[in-house]
Amino acid sequence: MSLTWAVRSFEILLGWSLLLQTLEYLRLPAMDKLTRWPALSQEIPARPTWLKAVLNRLFQPKPCTTWLCLRGALAIALMLGQVGLAGAALLFLMGLLLLLRWRGAFNGGSDFMTLVGLSGLLLSHLVGSFTNTSLGWQAGFWFISLQTVSSYFVSGWVKLLRPEWRSGRALPVFLDTGIYGPLAPHSIYRNPHVALLCSWSFTLWEGLFPLALLEVRLALLWCAVATLFHFLVFWFFGLNRFFWAWISSFPAVVYCASITPYALYR
Repeated sequence: MSLTWAVRSFEILLGWSLLLQTLEYLRLPAMDKLTRWPALSQEIPARPTWLKAVLNRLFQPKPCTTWLCLRGALAIALMLGQVGLAGAALLFLMGLLLLLRWRGAFNGGSDFMTLVGLSGLLLSHLVGSFTNTSLGWQAGFWFISLQTVSSYFVSGWVKLLRPEWRSGRALPVFLDTGIYGPLAPHSIYRNPHVALLCSWSFTLWEGLFPLALLEVRLALLWCAVATLFHFLVFWFFGLNRFFWAWISSFPAVVYCASITPYALYR
């Protein structure tokens, strides 16, 4: 895979993911009193006082809307390939602000995966500004790839250690919490054999994800299964952020697989 293709794919996918997230933030209805900033800000340390004063100012409705619109504009610029070091730094800073706003995450792991993408983007431009563009993107892509592979690897081996996942019992319980309510009584996923097969298939696929970095074809296969996996998560649970947050990291994984010593030797 060429570096140019990987960079443009990554920028388009990450920019699209950021734009969708930003539009969601802008369309949020009035929060209940437990999720408004005055309540959440109680967990921010009182010192240094200037930091809390700045956050209180930034998270007022009008200023917050303003910088969210700026985030959306930068997301579009990223899709067009027009974001440099300053834009990457701004996007990274806004990502940190959103984590502070929601006490760590608004939508779980997808927010942290988004920060991984933004960290890789910032690292790419930062390293590139001191060396060269190619080396900068390689550094950023390796950071993203190692974080992505680790996220699947840990998830798979945690499942392997849990008897309810090894037996398949966890799958129907997990799917019962989907957005469409409990599974139908005769759902195929309630079949013990199907549940066992699905559980072990995804457990092994996640646990063996580091193999994707050995060769491009393996990377494409693992990323294709990941695309299906995240689409199913979206289908059952409505978590569209998870789909785009992880998909945006795949160009980095495929590119890194193409420049490993094993791939270059072949």
